[in-house]
Amino acid sequence: MIEFYFVVIAMSLMLMSLLFEIERPEVILASTLMVFVLTGIITPAEAISGFSNEGMLTIGLLFIVAGTIQKSGIVDRALQRLLKGATSNHHIMARLLPPISLLSGFVNNTPIVIAATPMVKKWCEDKGISPSKFLIPLSYATILGGTITLIGTSTNLVVHGLLIENGHKGLSFFQLSAVGIPITLIGLGYLIFCSSALLPDRKVNVITESEALREFTGEVLVTRDFPYLNQTVKNAKLRSLKGLYLVSILRDNTAIAPVSSTTLLHEGDLLLFTGDISTITELQRVKGLELQSSSGSHFPEDHRLIEAVVTHHSSLLFKKIKDTDFRSQHQAAVIAVHRQNHRLKAKIGDIILKPGDILLMIVGDEFSKKKRSADFYSITLLDEKLVTPKQIKKGWLAIGLLAVMIGLVTSGILSMLTAMAITTLLLFLFKFVSPGEIQNQIQWHVLLMIACSFGIGLALTNSGVATSIAHFLMNLASPYGLIAVLLSVYLLTNIFTEMMTNSAAAVLMFPIVVEVGKTMQIDLLPLAIIVAISASSSFMTPIGYQTNLIVYGAGGYRFKDFIKIGAPLTVIVMIVTVITVRFMWF
Repeated sequence: MIEFYFVVIAMSLMLMSLLFEIERPEVILASTLMVFVLTGIITPAEAISGFSNEGMLTIGLLFIVAGTIQKSGIVDRALQRLLKGATSNHHIMARLLPPISLLSGFVNNTPIVIAATPMVKKWCEDKGISPSKFLIPLSYATILGGTITLIGTSTNLVVHGLLIENGHKGLSFFQLSAVGIPITLIGLGYLIFCSSALLPDRKVNVITESEALREFTGEVLVTRDFPYLNQTVKNAKLRSLKGLYLVSILRDNTAIAPVSSTTLLHEGDLLLFTGDISTITELQRVKGLELQSSSGSHFPEDHRLIEAVVTHHSSLLFKKIKDTDFRSQHQAAVIAVHRQNHRLKAKIGDIILKPGDILLMIVGDEFSKKKRSADFYSITLLDEKLVTPKQIKKGWLAIGLLAVMIGLVTSGILSMLTAMAITTLLLFLFKFVSPGEIQNQIQWHVLLMIACSFGIGLALTNSGVATSIAHFLMNLASPYGLIAVLLSVYLLTNIFTEMMTNSAAAVLMFPIVVEVGKTMQIDLLPLAIIVAISASSSFMTPIGYQTNLIVYGAGGYRFKDFIKIGAPLTVIVMIVTVITVRFMWF
């Protein structure tokens, strides 16, 4: 009994920590798992069991395949073609959302939204339309499409792996389509015809416009009288100025960005500062520094600018920018931070970052060569010059290879794990992907969360908490019939997924539905399908799903906007899912 109450308290603290974003989700889940191991509620072997789960391993391999297709630029080009010729709100919705939903059934939806967001914003700017009318529907369309196939989202693969561990056959490739296709079609109809009336017509501050940038940048010229000529920026004390942040040096018409503490200063250098520009006049007191402009006259023409959204899993979270070693880690310098459509006016280095913050960065030549970071999602338009015909050809070959493997899985010749392992091996042997790219394409934080969730799920089972929750659901819903039970499973899963990641929610719900199935003597498969669909259907908050977070800041949304449009969609998807499952499997 002590174990029971201890697990209840620990789980409550874990959920509250996730809800209030006290730490990164993977840190919270890993810490909870360690507490259960140290207290003997689960064994060390049970704690690491998730790391060998078939679904979790398949997700890791799928990251590599999806990453290879993403870097080819094929997705970006397809989205650009869809946007061409669109003339009205309903027209662009009808052209864009159905293909995106279909694509999300086979490719990770996060890179799709990352690629589409800047394109939609640019189209809106050209047409004089608010992007807030389109970006939430874009995110929702990818979430809906991910329910169509087994590889549409990591949640489906996790549930597949859990079914196999519990002695079931697992999900076939298109088994979820019976539910996924109806909810996608009805959901898209709702988004195309109703979302425009429910979403705000809100002007978004375009932080990359030259005039907007020049409002908070200033330039200072280094003359021959400067006492720190040919010395480092650190020695010149230009890294600890009150309210100002040195982001680049313009030398011989070439921008040096980001500026490190060891960069040497030369006569004729033009120093670009950002932050509280009202304090830049104080630099005139320093011998050898001459204020050239308070409006950044050479900026941003000589610099490469990137916008990015801070993720839920970022190592930057809840830290001051100056404490993150940002320049050396990412080869970039932050020059502005926007939160909820407003630029934060504090000194850049003193800003404490939160999920969903939009960073405007000056990046160096090494930025694109650095490993893809889990710290932020870049939402800047792809430079087509960076994509070569050879990469496009490799992308099409990767898509063809994936299609062949899907055919083999669908026909029952190969398992999903085997097919993805063979695909990854062939991509490596044909040099479509390098060992370094493989390491960078895998989202390790996602795998860590999923693996930890398996151990936490076992703690729920071992302590009797899962059985207790299942009995509570039965006592509450069973008097009203089977549909009431299915609705209660859907609702509890959906509450979990709005508080944590979708895959973790599915793992924690699984031992509960196992007990529900045993108690009611019904097949586990339809209950598992409800868990998979509900865990992916995060529409009411910007924090429940990564694609919602990407569009949150980019569209200038507020929290209530997601509730306003997401609540009806949640009800629609829930009703269609429960009715479909009820009449197809019972």
